[in-house]
Formats: sequence, structure tokens, C-alpha cells
Amino acid sequence: MGLSTHVLDTMHGTPAAGMTVALFVTHGDEATLVKQFELNADGRNPDGPLYDNASLKAGTYRLVFDVAGYFKARGVVLPEPNFLNRVSLDFGVAHVDEHYHVPLLVSPWSYSTYRGS
Repeated sequence: MGLSTHVLDTMHGTPAAGMTVALFVTHGDEATLVKQFELNADGRNPDGPLYDNASLKAGTYRLVFDVAGYFKARGVVLPEPNFLNRVSLDFGVAHVDEHYHVPLLVSPWSYSTYRGS
């Protein structure tokens, strides 16, 4: 199934529908934008996997989640500057024959991630 992501809003107990996410391929300090998208009602990319198995390459990647923009759009009053602006997750793909799922659980003040299935 390649590479996928899913975001859950732990403040409201819902998927993070409407959050903007950007996917980059990285090489050292260089990052090349692959795609930017808005999460659907289920907190997922509306186009399905970010990469399918045939397209996913071994290497390093970055997902950037616009956390502050999402919570502001939901009407959450955030201090200036807010605690979390964007959450950037750098990760590696070693086995292209396996599924890499990168979930994010997030509030305006905290986040966690893991390699899902």
C-alpha cells in the first residue's frame, strides 16, 4: 500500500478534516515538495495513499502538518506566538515492499506519531 498518513485532532476527538499537509522528499538538508493537500473528513489524503508500492522509493521524506492553521480555522484561540505552528516529521523508508503509515495525533499543545500499519 506504499505511504499514507492520517491525522486525529485530540482536542476535539475528531479527524483533522481540512488540515493542510505537505509531503517532501529529502536529501540531507534539501527538501523537494512532492505534493500539498487538504485532509478529508476522515483526516486522510482525499486521493488515497501518498505513494503506492510501485512509486515508493527507499529514502528519506518529510511530512509537514499545518497545526496552527487548522486549529485557528476551527476557532481555537491560540496565543501569539502559538506553541505549535507546523509539525514536521522526518522519516526514512527502508523497505519499499512494506506499508509505511505515518499517523499524527495532535492538539494545539502536543503531538505524537509512530509507524502505523
